[in-house]
Amino acid sequence: MRIANLDGRLVIVTGDAGRETGYDVEKNSGGRFRADPQAIYDEWDSFTTWAAAAALQDGAAVRPEALGSPAPVPRQVFGIGLNYREHAAESGFDVPAGEPPVFTKFPTCITGPCGDIEMPTAGHVDWEVELVAVIGRRARRVPAGQALNYVAGYAVGQDISERVLQLAATPPQFSMGKSLPGFGPIGPWLVTLDEIADPNDLELGCEVNGEVVQLSQTSQLIFSVPAIIENLSASMPLLPGDVIFTGTPSGVGLGRTPQRWLADGDTLTSHIESLGGMRHRFVTAPAE
Repeated sequence: MRIANLDGRLVIVTGDAGRETGYDVEKNSGGRFRADPQAIYDEWDSFTTWAAAAALQDGAAVRPEALGSPAPVPRQVFGIGLNYREHAAESGFDVPAGEPPVFTKFPTCITGPCGDIEMPTAGHVDWEVELVAVIGRRARRVPAGQALNYVAGYAVGQDISERVLQLAATPPQFSMGKSLPGFGPIGPWLVTLDEIADPNDLELGCEVNGEVVQLSQTSQLIFSVPAIIENLSASMPLLPGDVIFTGTPSGVGLGRTPQRWLADGDTLTSHIESLGGMRHRFVTAPAE
């Protein structure tokens, strides 16, 4: 199943690429489930049971520009750092051992899969394509072997990073540099794991103005999604609708020689196999 946030309303998406149809959940369920996309994660088991047998009616064409994040206002947003070996190397760090490096992105940075993202007038804005996992059930002290039972689904994400702000303090202030408005795009929809042939080995990548800058496989993750959930849930409860950015592969602007940053007017496209793609244009924030 694919669920999406279409014009701020929860829809179930069907159809092939470029010809998707969205079915309004509140209308099709007779009001049993709310239109609020974020609210569905608190009723995930009941929702998926209903959706499996629902006779959907009155679908509407899915317009990419009308899509928002499938988890628009999560209570917690986690990021995993240095979770691909080549990215750790290009960043000048040793490969993490023992436990994954964890930071947060503030929820107000979350945005949808299309549109413009404003950049600060002075800064170094970087791309980081990532597999995003959204939690579907409260998880506390969950072993890795059971962790995927707590995942509602996967989506494409970008952990956009402003490196000047991120590196302005010692130690670096990851959460600040990665949480500017729009710096957490997610989409185009959430895909449940039963829709994915091999959820442990998906191609992911991104392009800047058509040039491939990142390309890898999620099988190269140092800490898998189950291992991440085991680690996080050992310290705190993961709540329905929480978002986990699982880490980025090599190819970011920070690790290039010379370093490269997004510029005014650049287009960033991102994709993950079986999950879809996102497209954003970067614009310099107007002077105040």
